[in-house]
Amino acid sequence: MKRIALFAGSFDPFTRGHEVVVEEALQLFDEVVIGVGENVSKRSLLSVEQRCRLIEDLYRDNQAVKVASYSTLTGDFAREVGATVLVRGVRNTIDFEFERSIEATNRQLYPELTTVLLPTPADYMHISSSMVRELLAFGRDVSDYMPQGVDLANYISE
Repeated sequence: MKRIALFAGSFDPFTRGHEVVVEEALQLFDEVVIGVGENVSKRSLLSVEQRCRLIEDLYRDNQAVKVASYSTLTGDFAREVGATVLVRGVRNTIDFEFERSIEATNRQLYPELTTVLLPTPADYMHISSSMVRELLAFGRDVSDYMPQGVDLANYISE
């Protein structure tokens, strides 16, 4: 039986921090579905379609990674894609507390789902999508925070 994990988030944009979580998850699971959620309460840099395309381009040659957008509860989407595990990256204790409370709710609503928290390596702990968006707003270069070869300008200018 194929072990499918769902790594869900807004990924606006998908950063090196996200990439290292995917790399770790690929060591544990046969397939990782990157679920790009639509968060209507956040002001977005990239559309959901642009975010999906960026991630699809990044993993074009990796058949173990799938990308899909969703606008339902994450647990419902996990069921839809056949995932039995929710993968979450944690950078610090604040992330841990936040993810722990979500895990408790998901466990109650979706008892068949297991949440796996993967600590972000120290070199990437400071990277967040919101930090990247803020740096961009001030005209700063964000290439150090993006996966190798990803130029955000190719996605923003669409």
